[in-house]
Amino acid sequence: MNYHYSMVIQWSEEDRLFLVHLPEFPWQQFHTHGRTYEEAAKNGQEVIETFVEIFKEENKPLPEPRILPTKPLQVG
Repeated sequence: MNYHYSMVIQWSEEDRLFLVHLPEFPWQQFHTHGRTYEEAAKNGQEVIETFVEIFKEENKPLPEPRILPTKPLQVG
């Protein structure tokens, strides 16, 4: 199932890995990582799916996905 949650992937020079933060699940700064951007994104998706399963099993409400602006940003 697809869930529209945010995923922030950033390179860590110190760890030499891409670190993944999930803003809608803010209880820890980074939730997973990967050696490549693609691996980090895949691992992040797996963590989201796991969190959703846990929330459902515990009858907890899922966090609301963040809404992106619908109007284009003007630069210049």
